[in-house]
Amino acid sequence: MPDYSNRFVSPEEAVKRAVRDGDWVDYGFGGGFPELLDKALAARKGQLKDVKIRGGLVIRPRIEVVEADPEQESFHYYSWHIGDYERKLQGRGLVQFIPVMLRSLPVLYRHHIRVDVAFVPVSRPDENGYCGLGISNYTWRVIFENARTVVFEINEHYPRLQGVDGSNRVHLSEADYIVEGEHEPLPQRRYKEASETDKKIAALVAAEIPDGAVLSLGVGGVPFTVASLLAQSDLKDLGCHTGTISDAFLNLYKAGKLTNARKESDTGLSTWNLCMGSQELYDWLDAEPELFHPGDLDYVHDPYRIAAMKNVISINGGVQLDLMGQENGETAGTRQLSGIGGQMDFLEGAYRSTGGKGFICMNASRITKDGERKSNILPFIPAGSTVSAPRTMIQYVATEYGIVKLSGLTVRERAEAMISVAHPDFRAELTRYAEEHF
Repeated sequence: MPDYSNRFVSPEEAVKRAVRDGDWVDYGFGGGFPELLDKALAARKGQLKDVKIRGGLVIRPRIEVVEADPEQESFHYYSWHIGDYERKLQGRGLVQFIPVMLRSLPVLYRHHIRVDVAFVPVSRPDENGYCGLGISNYTWRVIFENARTVVFEINEHYPRLQGVDGSNRVHLSEADYIVEGEHEPLPQRRYKEASETDKKIAALVAAEIPDGAVLSLGVGGVPFTVASLLAQSDLKDLGCHTGTISDAFLNLYKAGKLTNARKESDTGLSTWNLCMGSQELYDWLDAEPELFHPGDLDYVHDPYRIAAMKNVISINGGVQLDLMGQENGETAGTRQLSGIGGQMDFLEGAYRSTGGKGFICMNASRITKDGERKSNILPFIPAGSTVSAPRTMIQYVATEYGIVKLSGLTVRERAEAMISVAHPDFRAELTRYAEEHF
């Protein structure tokens, strides 16, 4: 292997050489995070001006450049998708949200936005100098091919899988600087137990899934419970083509249900872009890399690639739906709770798939802190809230009161269908609205 030792520098030296006033610096997405470079950059508070950092869905407990500079003297942080930690930063006014569908992110980086510095977390290199992109393939290749300066941060804890035909790998020669050092254990994503209502919804959805289905599972109580039910079912040869691979898929694999044998694309392989979950999940990737095709956003989130497979089942949650089927999947009023992520990508892919089904799963109502019951099915999405997915894209809606298929229905028929799965306390009110306006 050629000698790249001249590219290895300390994190402090890397940020000194790479980052200038006014730069856009990319940190990545999800569980992958440039921990050492973040700390080194934070130490330059007061030395730099107007440095803008982009990231998203961060599951680490801290972003040092944000915590070290709450006055935003040197650093400003932007998120593509608000995660739990970023939601807390948002309450302190320390994060700005940028709306995006994940499948359009590579196009943004190629043609519409500037990237100056890429901090790319990678695994230890193999004997040929190739590193894996660990647990966050993201759209890293597009980003660093368009960046002025590329810094690799080698994380000794990352799985070393490099994917089919190198789909999840980079080479040391592609970095301007390389840093390494001791890292904290990989951040783990845990989820609260499913509620009884979640379990009812999951049972309804699981009954709609056939043998050989290709699953795209969002995160949360309902998708995880669906996976648990499928693990205990008689179904065979389930597949994985998903934005985020999680412990739900690991549980299916351990139950012998996840074989990917019937997938028309990546047969025998679980296809994904991000990985977030337990240490056992990360260990699975490291121990059995031959089971996976980790791909970039251009590959995994392409709705036409998804549609080329039969029986694609997309399961995601929503915040609110209106009587026409418009979905708010990411805000509470003007407060950003998360982001649209890849939901639109997989809804469209499932919609186009032969036998495919895209589900938006949601509790029909909720109880407020004051003990008042509120409907999550509304006459219309309220002002200030986001329409994350248009009515034309919503195929199936599932609540604890049933499943309805909206595609092909008139506006009035949609309203009647939505009312049928609303909480009974609100059906009369919703019916009056529908009769007056539809």
